[in-house]
Amino acid sequence: MVTPTVALQFGLELGPETLPLLLIVAGLGLSIAEAMAPGAHFAVLGVALLAAGIVGLLLGPVAGPFVLSVLILVFGGLALVGYRQFDLYGDGSIGQTSDSDSLRGRTGTVTERVTPREGTVKLDRGGFNPNYAARSMDGEIPVGTEVLVVDPGGGNVLTVASMEEMEDDIDAELARARAETESEDDDREGEPERA
Repeated sequence: MVTPTVALQFGLELGPETLPLLLIVAGLGLSIAEAMAPGAHFAVLGVALLAAGIVGLLLGPVAGPFVLSVLILVFGGLALVGYRQFDLYGDGSIGQTSDSDSLRGRTGTVTERVTPREGTVKLDRGGFNPNYAARSMDGEIPVGTEVLVVDPGGGNVLTVASMEEMEDDIDAELARARAETESEDDDREGEPERA
C-alpha cells in the first residue's frame, strides 16, 4: 500500500506518520501560550491536540487523519468537562464579574492605604485583574485591612468599608437586640402567670 505524502515548496515531504508530531507541537505551543496568557483561552484545544498527538504516535500507522480528528474531538470534550469540573482557574463563571453591581458585597484586602480620595484594594475572586481603585466612606483604612465593597461606583472606583468597623456596627446592633430581649424577658418574669 502506498501512503500519500505532502510535498512542500522546499522539497520537504510530510507523510501521515508526521501528523501526530505536528499535533504534539501545536498542542505544546497552545499550552505555552496558555501559560503566558492565562484565562483558559487555549487550554482545552492545547490539551486536545497534545493528547491526540501522543495517542496517534502510539497507534502508529492506524492513526490517519480521520482517526486523529475523532481523537481531537474526544480529548477536547474530556478536557472541557475536566476544566469545568475541576475549575482550574478558581471560581469559574461564578467568580467572573459580569457588571459593576456584582462587585457589591465582595470582600478584599487593602493593598495601598485607602482614604476618601485614593487607595487600592485587591478583591477576593475579583476576576482576571482583582486590583481596583478604592475610596473609603470616611477616614483612612490601612494596608492589609479586610474591606467590604459597599458601592461599586460603576466599576471604576469602588467605595469600601473596613470589615472591622462593620463588625463593630454589627456587634453593637446585636448587643442592643440582646438587651431588648433580656428586658422583655425580665418584664414577663415580673407578671403573674395566667392559668
